[in-house]
Amino acid sequence: MLTKLYVLLSALIFSIAVLAADNQYVLGVDGLACPFCAYGIEKRLNKVDGVTDVQVDVGESLVRVTLQEGKTLTEERARQAVDEAGFTLRSYSEAGGETGGGDAK
Repeated sequence: MLTKLYVLLSALIFSIAVLAADNQYVLGVDGLACPFCAYGIEKRLNKVDGVTDVQVDVGESLVRVTLQEGKTLTEERARQAVDEAGFTLRSYSEAGGETGGGDAK
């Protein structure tokens, strides 16, 4: 009986974690060429309100930005932050969490 309760409790906790997933965005960024570039754009995007994580893939020129639940990153705000870091926003898409989708805008 205790094992069933443990499994049920674990499933409930996992379900809540999935429902409370953070918002994620994928940005295509032109000009990313090295780890220094990755650091620069990561540093700038981390200053955006609500950002909890920034992952940069220099080889693919992609940046995955994760925001707190309830926070969003508009394409305009993403473009501004990327510009301020010295790069060009090539594409913007929502990926997972409350934002759903994944289609480029």
